[in-house]
Amino acid sequence: MRQAQIPQIAPVESGDTELVRRALARDEAAVRAIMQANNRRLYRLARGILRNDGEAEDVVQEAYVRAFTHLENFRGDSSLSTWLSRIAMNEALGWLRRRRPAVELDSLPQGALEAEIIQFPLAAADPEKSMAQREIQAVVEHAIDELPEAFRLVFITRVIEGMNVEETAEILSLKPETVKSRLHRARTMLRDIVEKKIGPVVMEAFPFAGKRCERLTDTVLKRLGFD
Repeated sequence: MRQAQIPQIAPVESGDTELVRRALARDEAAVRAIMQANNRRLYRLARGILRNDGEAEDVVQEAYVRAFTHLENFRGDSSLSTWLSRIAMNEALGWLRRRRPAVELDSLPQGALEAEIIQFPLAAADPEKSMAQREIQAVVEHAIDELPEAFRLVFITRVIEGMNVEETAEILSLKPETVKSRLHRARTMLRDIVEKKIGPVVMEAFPFAGKRCERLTDTVLKRLGFD
């Protein structure tokens, strides 16, 4: 099976440059800082492809190991976050190819472009503690999972993760016009569920923080040989 390729991209921001320099010198604090700043984004991207929590977490681990063992390839035309995102997506797509035959994103049947609209209550006043909010979040995640892959990835990168058109286009290897058109279609499918009913709750979909974030960071550091 062909190995996922390491994108030849690199330090555009001074913060990236310093963190990369320290990480190359095996500064554990720098490696940890890079991971904790990117864990949620990489997890969401991987999960957007795989639609499986455990597999997404495994893919993020592999992406970090691949990135940190090839960190000298980071040169600087894009941000460190974008570079890591592309590695994670390559890893996830490779995982998906091993799990099932490859599917071209642009060859989806027309019938696959329709999403079922699920009705649910409006968000409650306390999104942190309310069971209703947690149920709504589960509905959002399920609805996003139901999107065809081509539209799901654009929706996750642009709406959930908040990337701009240019960064999304670079990560997904698309033209900016394609990003815009796919986002429009994805919003058409999810508008009533995500934008009108859920509102800001969608920003908390697929959380990856706390103990899960720490566990993944510690595991990768151990695999890289840090004490």
